[in-house]
Amino acid sequence: MRRLVQGNEAMFFGAVRAGAEFFAGYPITPSSEILMLAAEHANRHPKFKFVQSEDEISAGNAIMGASLAGAKSFTATSGPGFSLMQEAIGYGHQAEIPTVIINVQRVAPGTGMPTMPAQQDIMQSRFGSSGDYYPFVFYPNSVAECYKYTMVSFNAAEESESPVVLLSDAYLGHLNEVVDFHCIKLPRAVRRKRAPLGTGQRLFTGLVHDEQGRPRTADAETCKRWHVRVSDLHTKVSNRYIDFEFQPNLSSDTLIISYGIVSRVLQPLSSQFALFRPIRMFPLLTDEIRRCANDYRNIVVMEANDGQYATIIESVLKRDVHRVPLFGGRINLASARAGLRKALGRMIE
Repeated sequence: MRRLVQGNEAMFFGAVRAGAEFFAGYPITPSSEILMLAAEHANRHPKFKFVQSEDEISAGNAIMGASLAGAKSFTATSGPGFSLMQEAIGYGHQAEIPTVIINVQRVAPGTGMPTMPAQQDIMQSRFGSSGDYYPFVFYPNSVAECYKYTMVSFNAAEESESPVVLLSDAYLGHLNEVVDFHCIKLPRAVRRKRAPLGTGQRLFTGLVHDEQGRPRTADAETCKRWHVRVSDLHTKVSNRYIDFEFQPNLSSDTLIISYGIVSRVLQPLSSQFALFRPIRMFPLLTDEIRRCANDYRNIVVMEANDGQYATIIESVLKRDVHRVPLFGGRINLASARAGLRKALGRMIE
């Protein structure tokens, strides 16, 4: 059945379809609709548990605890709340806890511009917590994809035994589109093999540990083996999620890389430029980006921040890229064209 659905709604519906059983969160625009839907769902379905926590620190730790107890858990927040969750996210990677963190981004830093869209948490989604860890980060660009990639995020979390970040933004979260959920091709929901607490030995501190969960805080070899094991697992899982969109244009000398809502804004320019859209933001689609960039003299990264993803693309391609930042929630075709004219030094139709 076709129906009008908002992006935030679609993410919640996708979580339910994935088998989510626990939500903890704190209200923050522009993600609050997800929390409200979770509260309403818990009222109608007693097996689904809901906690409105006192802050995002508590919410982050609550979803970790729920996951350790065996529940599929998730939260939804925006930039300031995501910042407060970083300690819990790092703990989740060390303790190998599958869970999903939805981040509906807004203008930052600090409390920034609460209702205005941005893409300013790209670096934080990859490098926000301390230490070496290997997060999966997905970023859809439509309401239908919000539904699909919420389920994908839960599967990736279960398979990689780690927290997964699902990015959105104020435009995408509040975008309304007509969607038929029955026509969206979805993967089968995945359930972890590891037993929850109370059924056998299971690590639940943030300490370096061996494969039996025993802390080994003074053993460098154990630390190395942990990194190799976790890195190998994430590499194996990432091979199942090679998610991107590429529209070549060999009549052009320019490839534009964009993601999320910005990629939607740029679609009218596909007749003039090649377009590359990563959906799996991290682990980085290194081989795919290099292969698609080979035929183009100019690489432009357009994003609603001051070149966060562009910095990463430069390091991968080992060449200069043009940066076109879209600031202050002004994510529209006119500002994109103006930025391209400035970057490329020519008129853009």
